[in-house]
Amino acid sequence: MLLTTPHLQTPHAFTTRAGGVSVGPYCAETGGGLNLDDREDDAEMVAENRRRLAAALDFGPTAFARLDQVHGTEVITVDGPGVWTGDALVGATPGVLLAIGTADCYPLLLEDSEAGVIGAAHAGWKGTLGRIAEKTVRAMCELGARPERIRAAVGPGICGERYGVGIEVAAQFTQAGLGDFVLTGEEQPHLDLAGANRAVLLGAGLSEDNIWLSGRCSTEADFYSYRRDAGKTGRMWAVIGLNTGGTA
Repeated sequence: MLLTTPHLQTPHAFTTRAGGVSVGPYCAETGGGLNLDDREDDAEMVAENRRRLAAALDFGPTAFARLDQVHGTEVITVDGPGVWTGDALVGATPGVLLAIGTADCYPLLLEDSEAGVIGAAHAGWKGTLGRIAEKTVRAMCELGARPERIRAAVGPGICGERYGVGIEVAAQFTQAGLGDFVLTGEEQPHLDLAGANRAVLLGAGLSEDNIWLSGRCSTEADFYSYRRDAGKTGRMWAVIGLNTGGTA
């Protein structure tokens, strides 16, 4: 149901498509699907999926702070549950789960466990190009975090081999100094967004040892993939939250 990493000390998870109650295009190979997006799926089923996710991390069902994501670079600082418009969240309030939805884009989870500050970001190609990871680190530092202490986890997203893009997009990455992550040698350029986000995090002051990449591709059967499923699919969530008391 959930992917975690010992790299992060704070309660967190990257969901898969398994472990829920959704049916039809949102189900998993082993049964009900853990679709966490209610725009097209049955709202009651999605609510149950969200409850299961929160309970798995020992949080209440209404603990989520989440976003209407717009493929931008705005970072929202929150101190409680709710819904905002933007593509990253930071906070330092115990009992709140920051949530990012994805179905090919990359979810980033960040923590400074000493300062009790966390962050979560949605990085598609536009967000990656706009260095949303760096902007999230900067917003965390405004709450007392320090780059050298921040740990970051880059969850499952579409791998470079599967992510073909147009020449114009590839050129923008090259112009932005991220051209090392444009894969060439084929008719169509491809993007290594996981590697590009790692580079942005390094540029923001994180150490190599403090950055973890899942190495999983969202086009694998375990995940929802907008590109693989031609737009009819669910959404995974990446979530991170402080225990009551504000410590990891």
